[in-house]
Amino acid sequence: MAAAEQPITEPRRGEFRAQTERVEKLADKLDRAGDPEVRAAALELVQSVIELHGAALQRLIDKCLEIPNGERLLEEVLQDGLVASMFLLHSLHPDDIETRVLRGLEGVRPYLKSHGGDCELVSVRDGIVRLKLHGTCGSCPSSSLTLKNAVEEAIYEAAPDILEIVAENASAEHSNTSNLVVLK
Repeated sequence: MAAAEQPITEPRRGEFRAQTERVEKLADKLDRAGDPEVRAAALELVQSVIELHGAALQRLIDKCLEIPNGERLLEEVLQDGLVASMFLLHSLHPDDIETRVLRGLEGVRPYLKSHGGDCELVSVRDGIVRLKLHGTCGSCPSSSLTLKNAVEEAIYEAAPDILEIVAENASAEHSNTSNLVVLK
């Protein structure tokens, strides 16, 4: 197979997060640079590149919306987590945070149901997602592990701009104790 014919591979999970952390570390390093002129020029360069990418993405969106099936094409490319994250970075993603969180939960729901549980979105406010666990998932000792590994990953992939996930076991409603699980 020639290089141009090789299939495009799916990006790694958490790729946007890893790259964002790398960018933040490099920006911090620039911020600590001794020469204020060099620091200012480097930060201006980074800002210019970000603005250039944002303008290019906006033009891509505009062109897609001008062609037949362009809206469907945009919907398909937004299924790629890295592309969706870039749209979010530039405030170009068409879906609000609650819609994206719900999409993430729908993706993990079959896994939860296969373990006798389910998960309900209670609210999304100020970057904090509140969930309620139901069934076996909400009452078994490994529920926090299930949340950490499955639900958290699905939600952060769908909505990397959330700040925190707080989950309450549905069984806690019927007892005097609260069973809150905070995921970060």
